[in-house]
Amino acid sequence: MKNSSIRILLLDDEPFMLKLIARMLSQLQFTRVFACDNGPAALLRVDSALDCPDVILLDINMPGMDGVEFVRHLVEHHFSGAIILVSGEDERVLQSVEKLVRAHRITVLGRLNKPVDPQLLAALLARWRPPLQQAGSVVRKTFSAGELGAAMIKGELVNYYQPKVMVSSGEVVGVETLVRWRHPTEGMIPPDQFIGLAEQSGLIDQLTQLVLTAALAQTRAWQEAGLSLRVAVNLSMDNLTDLSFLNYVVDLVSKSGVAPQQMVLEVTESRLMHDQRIALEILTRLRLNRFRLSIDDFGTGNSSLTQLRDIPFDELKIDQSFVHGACSNETQRAIFDASLGLAKQLKMESVAEGVEDLADWNFLRQRGCDLAQGYFIAKPMPAADLPAWLADWEVRRAQLVSN
Repeated sequence: MKNSSIRILLLDDEPFMLKLIARMLSQLQFTRVFACDNGPAALLRVDSALDCPDVILLDINMPGMDGVEFVRHLVEHHFSGAIILVSGEDERVLQSVEKLVRAHRITVLGRLNKPVDPQLLAALLARWRPPLQQAGSVVRKTFSAGELGAAMIKGELVNYYQPKVMVSSGEVVGVETLVRWRHPTEGMIPPDQFIGLAEQSGLIDQLTQLVLTAALAQTRAWQEAGLSLRVAVNLSMDNLTDLSFLNYVVDLVSKSGVAPQQMVLEVTESRLMHDQRIALEILTRLRLNRFRLSIDDFGTGNSSLTQLRDIPFDELKIDQSFVHGACSNETQRAIFDASLGLAKQLKMESVAEGVEDLADWNFLRQRGCDLAQGYFIAKPMPAADLPAWLADWEVRRAQLVSN
């Protein structure tokens, strides 16, 4: 699309800055540029049928209506365009505002520090796409407890497995089990669309038992094929409210022929425990029975220092929000380093989630993280696809660890 057809609104309380950026845009062949020095005037432009902007260059620190408040009003005015943040504020403030804008489901093309670099400005504007070409919002279908219960009985819930590899050598040491719902009409449904339903409707124990049973059978099949992998299974905090769950897990694993040491039980405390005593007893006794325990999504929700103090975890999984892009983000890097340092001091194995590209991988190697998982290594896959992936990975890992 030609630059001349894109409508750009500049919102800044400094007249000099408005003139400067307008001149930059003119040199870049953007001809439909409008300037406002306050939020209310800008909102009138947003409401214009003919001149509603496609992109707003937004200064966040303004008198009266600041940029944060302006974004909230954009939602009320049903703004469907994109935003570029322009500010002299520090990086952490800009990150917070960007996260807030995205939470409002408004597209953020990026952010610019003052004084604005014309080349960076041009690069960010090049990212803009008309709304019809942007990825539409995913429609989340809701399901009933009856549908989910029937799906479990019919065998529609299936396990996928995402590899975990050693960062130092690239060796594959394990997989994480991730459940999917193979719906007969809706296709493959990710877990975030039904795990909450299972917890709310009292089906989570049944669901976890199905996942664990299938994971154990697959682990045994891999062992018989000469492939020794640690297999991780996610536990809900709702699984840890009844001591009978402990006995079920211990008995099931004992009968499966899989050593408890091969199983990693990943715990995410997404909300506070109602009765810590039962959960602590279950987890401690699982550890005494030689199961490996992992604190998942460390640093988010309630997965925090208190859990590290109280529960004998073997493994600390650093949440993906602190991993991907940490090499170029000072705040993420500081949190990652602190989490990794805790793991080392507590003699826990460290796992980085959300490794998306080569930059993430190289960052982990420089930092000395133990294990990694993420799309850069492999997406979750059916067990049948693992042998072919392993063959491909052997070729890739030789290149990755030699650099």
